[in-house]
Amino acid sequence: MSSSAYMDAASIAALPRTSGVYIFRGEGTLPLYIGKSVDIRSRVQAHFRASDEAEMMGQTRRVDVIETAGEIGALLLESHLIKTLNPLYNIRLRRLRKLCSIQLHQRNGEWAPEIVSGQDLGLGTVDGLYGLFSSRHAAQMKLRELADQHNLCQALLGLEKITARGCFGLQVKTCLGACVGRELRTAHDQRLLSALIDLKVYAWPFAGAIDLVEENQGWIQRHRLHDWRYLGTWCSKSNQVTFSVQQSFDLDTYKILVKPIMMGTLQIAAVIHN
Repeated sequence: MSSSAYMDAASIAALPRTSGVYIFRGEGTLPLYIGKSVDIRSRVQAHFRASDEAEMMGQTRRVDVIETAGEIGALLLESHLIKTLNPLYNIRLRRLRKLCSIQLHQRNGEWAPEIVSGQDLGLGTVDGLYGLFSSRHAAQMKLRELADQHNLCQALLGLEKITARGCFGLQVKTCLGACVGRELRTAHDQRLLSALIDLKVYAWPFAGAIDLVEENQGWIQRHRLHDWRYLGTWCSKSNQVTFSVQQSFDLDTYKILVKPIMMGTLQIAAVIHN
């Protein structure tokens, strides 16, 4: 970690042009802001040029830097530090969120969605979940949006009751009539499955914990992951492990990891130590 007493041109020029996390600090004990970049010096310079950040930068007295061997390590560390240190100017990533999801159930060959609490399910370990939402209302709004886009029946989605005349969508011609037998239920459910596919929440694809390996000019970091949770990082420079306190599924960590892991673009290794 490196720091400077005052943010003059020489101090900024001394910042590394590598991946990592930077922490703006002022006179108080709480950090002002925590960010990440693959080029720390360039990103910090951009903050000083941003007119809408003048107030924050005017309070900054030094920048602490934690370098990482790669971008994923910087992303994981940034998210972890924001949640544990509560910087004054960070808005996103600050709080762990209680999440809801849409779970599909099949009864008698027909599919029906249910809004479920992530805490009850063990998010990241089960299949058949779609979307990660901050509230039941947000999940309901997504289902209504999909119903409008794909001519789905809101009654069959559990969003309203079916009357003798069918659902309200049938009256205004947004529902194709699966609720009253005018459309085959199989056709309706196929559209439902297609509409939800982009929201799929992937279950952890490994039998147990794995290490995600990043290397930069011989410097190796191994990030321990399990069920989409970030457990800590082993660093070859110190030969030590920095532990995370992430005990439950975290949306931000999932978003960082899911695409590169599912696409196979990261170097994955078996766990080499307990």
